Amino acid sequence: MKLPIGLLILFTWSNLVLSQGSSIDLENNSLPQNGICAHRGANETHPENTLAAFTEAIRLGAQMIEFDVQMTKDNQLVIMHDEKVNRTTNGRGLVGNLSLRKIKRLDAGKWKSRKFKRERVPTLKEALDIMPKNIWLNIHLKGNERLGAATAEAVIAANRIHQAVIACNNEASKGVRRVNSNIMMCNMERLSSRTEYVNGTIENGFAFLQLKSSRDDENLPADLTKLKENGIRINYFHSEEEGRVKELLDAGVNFILTDRLSKMLEAFDKFNSAPSVEPK
Repeated sequence: MKLPIGLLILFTWSNLVLSQGSSIDLENNSLPQNGICAHRGANETHPENTLAAFTEAIRLGAQMIEFDVQMTKDNQLVIMHDEKVNRTTNGRGLVGNLSLRKIKRLDAGKWKSRKFKRERVPTLKEALDIMPKNIWLNIHLKGNERLGAATAEAVIAANRIHQAVIACNNEASKGVRRVNSNIMMCNMERLSSRTEYVNGTIENGFAFLQLKSSRDDENLPADLTKLKENGIRINYFHSEEEGRVKELLDAGVNFILTDRLSKMLEAFDKFNSAPSVEPK
């Protein structure tokens, strides 16, 4: 018996949501406290920053999905990491010099694999429309105050203010705050040292920051303690090593950005299922 198309879509989406990790509470729509962040979606196997990559990240159970936003020549918001479309599409030119109509004609999937031929560059609205309401959205801005304001408006229009974290520099953050000061932001205004970056995040009232893997990791425990004391959540960019999942989460990192999503999620599941050790 064939299901009506409406029921078929509902059934497919329900299965997709139920496949997510156990740290996501489906009943009351709560957000996970920690987990693995899909960097530009499931980009190891799918073309980065596309709906295909985001859908796969959702299917695998990512607790957070990171993607990049830019503004086109005609002031539309699209998902693209590079300033130019050259690397991830069959087109050429700066995103800011192209209209949405021209960008939508580009193939954003064939470069990864022929099976993704005709995958298109999504708009921010299209990306938000497919996201579950119970995972974090790490929205990385590639632009200025005007982009910050436009992105904040899009987040509000899509009713995603509870889960959206707009990752941006100080200039773009002004646009976000002008629209709605309650929208969470991740400080991407990195200074000359990690200490200055940590202090600047605290002083400027950001909800998140993104620590980069570096030689400064020997001071990571002290930095994490200070951030936690000030109620700041920590994204860590990045790790592809399954063995570091427990180490980083035990230290206080909230979300680990990765390009090896499937394997890192497996390590996260093991971390969650490991029996706790009671102190003697």
